Amino acid sequence: MYRLSRLRYLFPIGLFIMFFLDGSLSKIFASFFFSYPYATVSQLTLLWFVMAYFFEGDIQIPLTFFAVIAGVVADVYYSGILGLFIFLYPLIVWLTRVLAHSFNPSFLTSILIFFIDVAAFEFLNYLAYNIVGVTTMSIVDFVVDVLTPTLALNLVYFVVLYWPISAIFKWATKGEN
Repeated sequence: MYRLSRLRYLFPIGLFIMFFLDGSLSKIFASFFFSYPYATVSQLTLLWFVMAYFFEGDIQIPLTFFAVIAGVVADVYYSGILGLFIFLYPLIVWLTRVLAHSFNPSFLTSILIFFIDVAAFEFLNYLAYNIVGVTTMSIVDFVVDVLTPTLALNLVYFVVLYWPISAIFKWATKGEN
């Protein structure tokens, strides 16, 4: 049960840290992440949601609730208005659940689902901005200049952080089942 679990404290703290690191790493490595014509988007917050889904076990973290909260905070913090993230984070949590029911849990299926999640998140973000006229980038330019480097960076994050996050969740859920 989530209310009695260590995850009650650990999950929101980890979510805050990942959210903070997304912005901080983008600022610190701006010359690397955003060198024309490329734009690489750090998605550690999304990584935290996907990993939490795979490692929560029987605890059942209210991921959709946290996804809405994270979306509100991301929208207000980064743009000053409620925008896309309030819808995209919960949508990706839902997509993760749908995809995970089709596969047996393993490292490879987790990385595949995360890959699909990041691609869907970035594509929907691009599509919305293209529809309202914020960007005029072609789909080919988007795939080459934004999506490819973003997927590469976030897959590196996944590989590097998979086992440490797994260990944290195992510790937090130990004795809870």
